[in-house]
Amino acid sequence: MDAGVAAILGAAIGAVGGVGGGLLTLSTQLRSLDAQHRAEEKRWLADVRRETYTSFIACAKQLSNAVWKASDLLHGEAGVEDWERARSNVHDAWTQLSAASAAVTMAGPHTVAAAAEDLREALRQWELLTGTWIRAAIQQGTGQLAEHDQRFMAGFEAKKPLEVAFQVAARRALGTDT
Repeated sequence: MDAGVAAILGAAIGAVGGVGGGLLTLSTQLRSLDAQHRAEEKRWLADVRRETYTSFIACAKQLSNAVWKASDLLHGEAGVEDWERARSNVHDAWTQLSAASAAVTMAGPHTVAAAAEDLREALRQWELLTGTWIRAAIQQGTGQLAEHDQRFMAGFEAKKPLEVAFQVAARRALGTDT
């Protein structure tokens, strides 16, 4: 083989090796970028879920607070104006909870959305019981209505395990259940 052919052949082999090495480097960099993108997406989703779940819990606590304040007014010496204001506050808190619940449904996953829906429904029933109690108090001129108070407490007891179930599902989804 003459020196010219050997030089061309050597240059060709070197070029193929260089291109192959470049492709290997590019492939490695693309896999690394893809892994980084997946990790950032996972972190973003966890942040969205954490914020959404926290908002839902805060709204549930606000509704509970409004319902308990209404109960206190019904047990006390309050009158129609106070009861109507309490009913409005309970309804407003319910509206906020309902919106927060929809956000949890969108953020997922399904297990957390289902737990949120169960808690939302229990809180809805408690809110409705409170409204019924307030309307009865307005009609009868007193909030000292034992039957309504008993239903109210049953609603309170019904929601307690569902709060725990939501928190357990949320921790699992966020990977903080250890």
